[in-house]
Amino acid sequence: MSEPLVHPRRGVLPAPGRRDLPDPISLRRMIGPSVILAGLSIGSGEFVLWPRLTAEWGFTLFWACWIGVTMQFFLNMEIERWTLATGESAVVGFVRLGRAFGPIFFLCATIPWIWPGWATGAATLLSWEMPVPVVGTAIGGLVLCGLILSLGPVVYRTVEVLQLVLVAGIFAALLVLALLLVRGETLLALAHGAVRFGSVPEGIHLPMLLGALAFAGAGGSVNLAQSNYIKDKGYGQGRWIGRITSPFTGREESESDVGVVFEGTPANLARWRVWWRRSNLEHFVSFYLLTLLSLALFCLLAATLLAPGGEVDQGLGFIRSEADGIDASFGALGRWLFLGTGVAVLFSTELALLDAVARVSADLLKVAIRVHWGRSVSLSWLYFAVVWSLIVFGAAVLLGGFDRPLALLVLSAALNGLVMFLYSGLLLWMNHRSFRGELRVGLVRSAALVSAFLFFGYFSVLTLLDQLGMLDSAP
Repeated sequence: MSEPLVHPRRGVLPAPGRRDLPDPISLRRMIGPSVILAGLSIGSGEFVLWPRLTAEWGFTLFWACWIGVTMQFFLNMEIERWTLATGESAVVGFVRLGRAFGPIFFLCATIPWIWPGWATGAATLLSWEMPVPVVGTAIGGLVLCGLILSLGPVVYRTVEVLQLVLVAGIFAALLVLALLLVRGETLLALAHGAVRFGSVPEGIHLPMLLGALAFAGAGGSVNLAQSNYIKDKGYGQGRWIGRITSPFTGREESESDVGVVFEGTPANLARWRVWWRRSNLEHFVSFYLLTLLSLALFCLLAATLLAPGGEVDQGLGFIRSEADGIDASFGALGRWLFLGTGVAVLFSTELALLDAVARVSADLLKVAIRVHWGRSVSLSWLYFAVVWSLIVFGAAVLLGGFDRPLALLVLSAALNGLVMFLYSGLLLWMNHRSFRGELRVGLVRSAALVSAFLFFGYFSVLTLLDQLGMLDSAP
């Protein structure tokens, strides 16, 4: 009998079972998980933070933007490697490394994302065109997100369909606007900024920069939810693990408390090579290229519609200025379409974030209950408990008067930069110690993880020193 090529640490959780790797599905059927992450990217860094930085500093920082997306590609594929080979989410793998990583990552998954900046942003944009209260509308949006997630029979399928429609619509609108508005010199300026490595403008708001780097892509702990997405889509060993279904409209699926690994037989290794090649291709096209293109298009539009280097509103006023520029060129209909698209982007991002955070948190709660009390509980019920807890907390934050969307987004983004610093190192440690033979992490991917650890660590330390006032007092 052949030995498995995956050896997860067994100290905290039982050893995984053994089962052959299932036959690969077609590349077309694999499309979905990475599109969800691309949709999340559009609603955070692409639509808000990077256009705002472009309006303030031009394309000076675009080099960091595409490097951030590139690092996220490699981080996400190491997250996928773990789930493809074990059926477990990456955070369960972290708990195998040490019991303390359970509560640490529960805090990392929740604290940066509990601030309802996306729902507040959507309500703010809507209030510019309609007489609606921002706080009440934002809370209504949170509740609507919860209902959508609660009533779909299979939660993953609900989110996947919504994000596929969103991403297709957003890209169609972006390409039309870019073709009509962007000129050649703006494209050249972006290309120049893309190669100005290490250029950081003096006086830049460091928490916003760290947040933008984390959100050059999906960002933070949301990337860890890629494990859950590919598991529910049926990638690799995730085929043998149950999906999250609605306790109200869906049918409960059998779940395993731990994953399964495959033996290193020629047939399993042949299947692994196909799974790994197609997973990389799906993520490269659906996440990397789409995210990078959307970042470039949003930044080009910001540079075209606004005057880079000028005075920038401290809130979301720069988006209103963009809408005014479109209004001047295409009339009120163009303005309404732009702002309506923004509302849809931010609302759908809030929905997808609630889903992603609840997935990661529910996995960690399920493991904690298994480790401490030896009981198995329904992942679906834990998921919905987390979703509605996040909604209640978000409503409390808004009712408490903290309703500035940009401040909420920057806070969330900067905290997620610290989270990425932490898990890039843990992924390197976990995957190097766990995989053997053909499943081992290669030199290029190892270098990418080390680079991500140093990159996010450097900017996290700079941000921390800035917030403590040490940079201002330095000689």
